[in-house]
Amino acid sequence: MKEADVMGMSPSSLRKQARRGQSTAPTRAPAWQRAKDGRPECQVWTGTLLLGTCLLYSARVSMPVCAVSMSQDFGWNKKEAGIVLSSFFWGYCLTQVVGGHLGDRIGGEKVILLSASAWGVITAATPLLARLGSAHLVFMTFSRILTGLLQGVYFPALTSLLSQKVRESERAFTYSAVGAGSQFGTLVTGAVGSLLLDWCGWPSVFYFSGGLTLLWVCYVDRYLLSEKDLILALGVLAQGVPVSRHTKVPWRQLFRKPSVWAAIFSQLSSACSFFILLSWLPTFFEETFPSSKGWVFNVVPWLVAIPASLFSGFLSDHLINQGYRTIAVRKFMQVMGLGLSSVFALCLGHTSSFCKSVVFASASIGLQTFNHSGISVNIQDLAPSCAGFLFGVANTAGALAGERWAGLGCLLAAPALQGGHGTIEGPTVPDQWGGESAAHGAGPGQEPSHFPWCSLF
Repeated sequence: MKEADVMGMSPSSLRKQARRGQSTAPTRAPAWQRAKDGRPECQVWTGTLLLGTCLLYSARVSMPVCAVSMSQDFGWNKKEAGIVLSSFFWGYCLTQVVGGHLGDRIGGEKVILLSASAWGVITAATPLLARLGSAHLVFMTFSRILTGLLQGVYFPALTSLLSQKVRESERAFTYSAVGAGSQFGTLVTGAVGSLLLDWCGWPSVFYFSGGLTLLWVCYVDRYLLSEKDLILALGVLAQGVPVSRHTKVPWRQLFRKPSVWAAIFSQLSSACSFFILLSWLPTFFEETFPSSKGWVFNVVPWLVAIPASLFSGFLSDHLINQGYRTIAVRKFMQVMGLGLSSVFALCLGHTSSFCKSVVFASASIGLQTFNHSGISVNIQDLAPSCAGFLFGVANTAGALAGERWAGLGCLLAAPALQGGHGTIEGPTVPDQWGGESAAHGAGPGQEPSHFPWCSLF
């Protein structure tokens, strides 16, 4: 069926075509397989999605970077600022499964583009929302929840897209390369955002990240996706019209498989360890090494993670191409991403040397990126036709558990703030996520206590 014919049909006609088993999708080659500018389309999309992941995290960390300045402007206390920062995950956990299901149904690239359009607008409009009235806290909390809802569909839709468009022997490097954008986006926003805060004030950080996201959306819409593809996708969302052939998935049989539950628990475990380091690493260094340079422990571990992620993907695909069984390679990568990284995290809680702590933290975070070549792509191997949905289920469990463990870490770390005769008072300094952490530490000639942090790691 010609593309023009599809666009001229009414929703009821589309339903009839779908019931008769006729495809209503355009007959032209998929966008992923076409070539533009003399380069394979797969390479173009890989670079585009890497940039999209970078902008996803750029928008995500804009609020944490600006939290201290916004708290000063609006008179928020730490509890109110914490509500704004944590509200992102209230929405983020709710749309994982939905994003994966939509990605399996209408195409992950369309889901990503539509959601990026919305979160880009919300991010750029955040300074305007903050000035709408006196209820600053309500507006900012609502905007963060909405941003979380929209960004929650990204990685499940990405998983669905890669499972359908990338060969098994190339999935690990592709996913690792795209996933490296998370560390790159965090670093860029942390560095550029700090300069913009000093030069232009906190609204400029939101304009920067939101504006770049909208430019990225315009590029994808203009050069990689046709307007008719998006209109057809919007019709699916509005009318519930199936536009692609999909078979009935035996969900009961799927969730009876031990390998599926192993994938879910692996994702849960990796999320727990990641969120603990993400949430508490800056505080750990500030408490244990109060005289250390913040840019060292805030930048070096995440800088190491970028080449580590690329290397893990390259190594995984290389081993598969050399004839090693795919399942054996996935298990090896997961052992490195969970097992070996946890060993370095445990060592982090048992050293009094700043240099060793930076090395251990960098090694742990760098090795965690091996999960991209393990469980993240293993889900695509298990169920390619519904990989987005299955990843959404696993990532929902991981996000919920990760946030709960990060909160439990606060309780476990609390004794670190207690001295022998009461609370140790000290100045507060902003950490890399925009919150405030007390700059406590052991006094001169005293050995810092590591017991509470051992409980975390």
